Amino acid sequence: MRLLLIGPPGSGKGTQAARIAEKFGIPTISTGEIFRKNVAAGTELGRLADGLMKAGKYVPDEVTNALVANRLAEPDAAEGFLLDGYPRTLAQVDALDEMLTKAGTQLDVVVELTVNDDEVVTRLLKRATLEGRADDNEETIRARQRIYAEQTEPLVSVYGGRGLLVRVDGMGELDEITERLVSALSSIG
Repeated sequence: MRLLLIGPPGSGKGTQAARIAEKFGIPTISTGEIFRKNVAAGTELGRLADGLMKAGKYVPDEVTNALVANRLAEPDAAEGFLLDGYPRTLAQVDALDEMLTKAGTQLDVVVELTVNDDEVVTRLLKRATLEGRADDNEETIRARQRIYAEQTEPLVSVYGGRGLLVRVDGMGELDEITERLVSALSSIG
């Protein structure tokens, strides 16, 4: 299965991606995790990403596209993958389409986790406290919500128009959300 999980920051994508990837035996490809590893390692990309993430901004497409293309080319992604946090923009959709066409494959499904804005803020402020993530403060969270609405929500229309979009309620207990996701994905095949 080749799937994309989308939703605003704090919708539970990372948590649910890990659960779904394990259930279906596919690797999770998370741009956020790739960026955070580079920040922790102090790489050039990490320093760039750190400054942008703290300001609530996205890392430039050309950098993100290259990282994803390299990751999709790894052997464990040959039979399937779960993309978490990519693509975020229409330009990245085009880049992903090109990557997949070159690989002779395509996405099977795009799942949108839906949550309300206030719940997202609450979740991310809690995560900031638990994980000590400096990029999760209310101002940054609200900036990410605006960027998501402007740049990422249009992907819902694109993938909906292709007949790939499935919406799953991201509100409630973790296990309930996972059950909804597994049910939606299992019905697809």
